Amino acid sequence: MLKISEFSKLSHLTVKALRFYEKEGLLKPASVDEWSGYRFYETSQLEIAAKIKSYRQLDLSIEEIKAVFNGADVKEILQEKIGSLTKEKQIIESRLSIIKSILEDKEMKYQVTEKVIPEKIVYTAETVLKTYSDSMQWIPSVGQECLKLNPDLKCAEPPYEFCEYLDGEYKETDIRIRHNEAVTAFGKESELIRFKTLPATKVLSIYHKGSYDSIGEAYAFLMKYSEQNGYTAAGLARECYIDGIWNKESEEEWLTEIQLPIE
Repeated sequence: MLKISEFSKLSHLTVKALRFYEKEGLLKPASVDEWSGYRFYETSQLEIAAKIKSYRQLDLSIEEIKAVFNGADVKEILQEKIGSLTKEKQIIESRLSIIKSILEDKEMKYQVTEKVIPEKIVYTAETVLKTYSDSMQWIPSVGQECLKLNPDLKCAEPPYEFCEYLDGEYKETDIRIRHNEAVTAFGKESELIRFKTLPATKVLSIYHKGSYDSIGEAYAFLMKYSEQNGYTAAGLARECYIDGIWNKESEEEWLTEIQLPIE
């Protein structure tokens, strides 16, 4: 019989760990002296200790190890662990890519983040604009028409609205555009206004500060980042106007978020 200190040395498990595994019912002492409380282990228990240590090194939880000891298929549990570790690896690689991109950007002008936009109800409208700047007059007019049709309709909180450009290429004029704004419920429609449910969407996000004349730089940075890091686009880029001519006097203070839906 081995005292707990001796068993600790042979098993390469701390006394604290052995007491924890005893408490969890994974590795109980072969006997406990009722007067002194000393714990004793048999050498045959070293094999159990080695299995516990090995499974813990594979990141199996205590509950998963208990399941294995109770007869569960260890291969099935390890296969599930492969899945969860693969997801963790992808997350870590994504974070490393973001850090690398930040370090490579000498001015650190743009930083890309990944996030999920929850499912939302939106009203949507499409038109063709002569120039991009015309959108600053058209978008408010769309909101006014929607409000006229639905005077009790409320915008979602937090607010979420964006434009999508439908041409598939850059155009100087006759620009097809779709505007979307999140609301709390479906409402009355017209020839211009339509309602739909926008599913939850994973996006890459980047913020551009300044005039719209230079926003192409942000798009180029985001697309390059997406390609270099193995993302697959899953829809049109979304242009979200946060600050602009309606609340900022200087173009330098305009703030636009570009979101690229990804798979």
